[in-house]
Amino acid sequence: MDKSDLRESTIFPKGEELPAMFSEYFSGKVWLNMLVGRDNEFNCPIGNVTFEPGCINNWHRHPGGQILLVTGGRGYYQEEGKPARELKPGDVVTIAPNIKHWHGAAHDSWFVHLSVETNIDAGPAEWLEPVADEEYNKLK
Repeated sequence: MDKSDLRESTIFPKGEELPAMFSEYFSGKVWLNMLVGRDNEFNCPIGNVTFEPGCINNWHRHPGGQILLVTGGRGYYQEEGKPARELKPGDVVTIAPNIKHWHGAAHDSWFVHLSVETNIDAGPAEWLEPVADEEYNKLK
């Protein structure tokens, strides 16, 4: 999927590029459009996250868990100790609390998902080390 295909593959607007304090945990450019914020009675923030081709995030954990709803492009999800899983529109990933994982775009595709943070009172995401280049580069 090239850049011109991104507009046709997304449901929600792309949003703003991540600020430097968060973008340091990603290997490239990422955009975020918060659809449901953190400060409301639902206690369940939802963000539309757009990764440029080849961009992935660092290993990380969510103390309260996370759900990914893939809406565009092609990407990957991997839990520590398990093989990476290819993701495409319509895929749903449920991530239990404190599971070390990463996700992001394939080398040749934009990737868009809704990130649903669950049980946010358990605490914020814990950002860890980058994914090893040799691990990501063997995914095609």
